[in-house]
Amino acid sequence: QVQLVESGGGLVQAGGSLRLSCAASGRTFSSYVMGWFRQAPGKEREFVAAVRWSSGTTYYADSVKGRFTISRDNAKNTVYLQMNSLKPEDTAVYYCAADNNIATIRIADAKKYDFWGQGTQVTVSS
Repeated sequence: QVQLVESGGGLVQAGGSLRLSCAASGRTFSSYVMGWFRQAPGKEREFVAAVRWSSGTTYYADSVKGRFTISRDNAKNTVYLQMNSLKPEDTAVYYCAADNNIATIRIADAKKYDFWGQGTQVTVSS
């Protein structure tokens, strides 16, 4: 059974940085896509970034390109989301997600991910 456990959220001022972690267990993830999504109050869950575990190919939402970096540590089975130059509009619950072999055209579709973490709150104050 796949388990995803996020950590690293918190309160930060605008312009600051945070690094989120997602520890994955229960499966061999070599063919998986690992994604980060976020959901703000009253809004739908939206794609943030994703990485293909095997190749390291990364994908980003336009709203975070140049500010956020997704990476993975094979030895630790952990995916990271480094968030720099944070803005108040980045405030949300951030979720880690995973699934096997998602087509690139569907990489931002939350419905394509079967496994989800519990979420971690990120609050950016102005």
